[in-house]
Formats: sequence, structure tokens, C-alpha cells
Amino acid sequence: MNSSELTLILQSNGSNLGDNYLKFQLHKQAAAVLSVKYIQEAVIVPVETVTSIPNMPACILGLMNWRSRIIWVVDLPRMFNLEPLDYQFRQYNIIIVQVESETLGLVVQEIKGTAKFSLEEICSPIGQVASSLVPYLGGCIVQQQEILLVLDAQAIVKSSLLYGN
Repeated sequence: MNSSELTLILQSNGSNLGDNYLKFQLHKQAAAVLSVKYIQEAVIVPVETVTSIPNMPACILGLMNWRSRIIWVVDLPRMFNLEPLDYQFRQYNIIIVQVESETLGLVVQEIKGTAKFSLEEICSPIGQVASSLVPYLGGCIVQQQEILLVLDAQAIVKSSLLYGN
């Protein structure tokens, strides 16, 4: 799925059956969703477009130019202390999120598309997932054979892990 296809999907999902979320594979064992109200774009870029910066927290891959703006790029699974992504394809799947005036690129394994969920479908993550993930979650959605993590974009962007605190 390229960024223009995603933009069309995000713009066309306007019915009132629930809130819109971008669904993606966080890493091999975990699927997640993120509210589209924080998503600016989803892009696939060559690894070389991200410039690494020394002495940064391990989860920060570096900086990239996005629409004439320089933004930080974060390895989201590494930030969550999950198994690191395998970059054998030499490209990053990046979800560009904006919370207030802060923009961040979140690298995930694979972008799956969009989905709608109502607030009633979202349950507490406590007891469902590792406790280290809970501060970054707005909840989880239990489906037939998987648990979807409902990520909290504000908690991710404001995380002290990104600022070396």
C-alpha cells in the first residue's frame, strides 16, 4: 500500500460506525492500531533516507526529510522492548504521526490498512499484554485469533525514552 492509497482510504472512511484506525503489524507477534486523527501519512522509504545520529537512545533510528521538514524516526518495537525489526528488505514502513506541534516517524513491520472500532470494543490492556507496554496503550481489542494493541499516540510522542530522560 503506498501513501496515496492510504490517504484515499483515510479520507473515504467517514461513516459513523466507529472510529477510524490504521492497522499495522508492529513486529512478528504483535498487531496494533493507531487512531487516524494523529496520522499524517504512511510511507515506505529506503533505509538510506534516514540519517543516524550518534549518542541517541537505541530506539531512535535518526532523522529524515518529510515534506521539507526534518523529523525523528523511531523504531517502535525497539521502543517497546520487543523483538527488533528485520530490515532485510532495506526499507522502512513509517507512520508519520503528529501530536500537537510534534511530528514523529514510527517504523513498524508492515502497514495493513484501516479498520473501524467503537469505543465499546476497546478493553483494558492490563492482564492482556506485557506491563511494559501498558503506558503506551489506550487499550486493546480482542479479536478471533489476535489481540490488537490500541496505541496512544500522545503517550508515544511524549515518552521520556525519546528524550534520554
